[in-house]
Amino acid sequence: LSIFLFHFIISITPLPLFVYYQGPPRVSERVAHRQSIRLGRTMKLPCPVEGDPPPLIMWTKDGRNIHSGWTRFRVLQHALRIKEVETDDAGTYICKATNGFGSVNINYTLIVIDDSSSRGGAGMANGDSEHAPELAGKLVRPRFTQPAKMRKRVIARPVGSSVRLKCTASGNPRPDIVWLKDSRPLLDEDGGAGVGGGGDGKKKRWTLSLKNLTPEHSGKYTCHVSNRAGEINATYKVEVIQRTNSKPILTGTHPVNTTVDYGGTTSFQCKVRSDVKPVIQWLKRVEPGDENKFNSTIEVGDHRFVVLPTGEVWSRPDGSYLNKLLITRAKEEDAGMYICLGANTMGYSFRSAYLTVLPDLKPQINSVPTATSPSLPWPVIIGIPAGVAFILGTALLWFCQSKRTCSSSSPSSSSALPAAQRLPVASRDRACPTLPPQPANGDKDCLSYEDYIAHQQLLLAQGGTGLAPKVYPKIYTDIHTHTHSHVDGKVHQHQHIHYQC
Repeated sequence: LSIFLFHFIISITPLPLFVYYQGPPRVSERVAHRQSIRLGRTMKLPCPVEGDPPPLIMWTKDGRNIHSGWTRFRVLQHALRIKEVETDDAGTYICKATNGFGSVNINYTLIVIDDSSSRGGAGMANGDSEHAPELAGKLVRPRFTQPAKMRKRVIARPVGSSVRLKCTASGNPRPDIVWLKDSRPLLDEDGGAGVGGGGDGKKKRWTLSLKNLTPEHSGKYTCHVSNRAGEINATYKVEVIQRTNSKPILTGTHPVNTTVDYGGTTSFQCKVRSDVKPVIQWLKRVEPGDENKFNSTIEVGDHRFVVLPTGEVWSRPDGSYLNKLLITRAKEEDAGMYICLGANTMGYSFRSAYLTVLPDLKPQINSVPTATSPSLPWPVIIGIPAGVAFILGTALLWFCQSKRTCSSSSPSSSSALPAAQRLPVASRDRACPTLPPQPANGDKDCLSYEDYIAHQQLLLAQGGTGLAPKVYPKIYTDIHTHTHSHVDGKVHQHQHIHYQC
């Protein structure tokens, strides 16, 4: 019974997915192993494979791995895309999918169709009927599909080398291409020129190959591309240079010693004569002890140098090459020895010059205004007003505290006066005609307690009790009288005066 229940539970329980799918890759769809594409179109070869774990896909063409260096080829997740198909793209393609359990291959045979040879002669009618669907679409004027490969229009090559000129284009109807040399049509037999990308026909030659170059190959090569919608062209200048056994020569007097003001701009220039375009590089000698200021240096003899960024090398009409080193906002560390190095395959030459940077005089002239310069850091700009506010606040608090201390000591001082000098309650609102002049910033009707004491002492010294009744300044907030009866029958009366701070 237990065995039966076990099998019953297993039969109704869903198994994990890996039980069904884990294994070697397998082809999920049927594919056509023979594929054809017209020249210049975009081709997509599918690779419908699946597996668990997901397989790694790799493409090969005629036994060679397709990688990112194949600029017109792109490996997608389940396909291979080929842009602007050329005749050389024909061949055998294999999609190989591999995981930990095994692998599977999908083979393709790609055929590239170039229908240009079907045009002309008796076959023109067939050619036109074959392209009727293409011509029925919207007219599109020709355009270059690989402009990045056409940026370098001036090409210098030594004798015996080779060069390829590209003019890949598209349009509707499919454009024709004609190659010209110095404005004359170029034939296959001219100078050993070979044409690729167009099969056996003379049209749609997107790449012009020049091999075993000689001085006669020098000139201007133009590709003229046209269809019914329009035309375009591009021109290359090819220079074939005789090989010589000479290294570059630095001509003229440059670079020369130069002096520049602190913060100024100056430049060194280097003029090199070479049979082929040389490499021109600028170096700066590293002073002893400054090696740690640079990420990398090179050692030449007993000195170390740092390689400086170099601008474009300009070709001059006299056959020489020019390069400049620009130094802006010169500082003290820019001073030193600079070297211009010109090199080609046969050797190198160099020449040195010194740069002197004059001392900076601006700090001594502007030493006083720099404290208020707008270029001060923001903590200083914020801290100065905050410090001033803190000092003023502290002074204000100290002043108020001192006034409070003064007011708290006033009642005790008044109680020490003799009874004869105390003002009766009825006289507290009298004026003060005999008081000394009051300070300008004080109360208009009242004196301070210290002034009042001084005045009372003056009155006592002048005549005692026979003088006019003493009056109190109106600096009080309250006056009240206390009467005390003693056991001996005497009655004593005194006042409390509350002063205002």
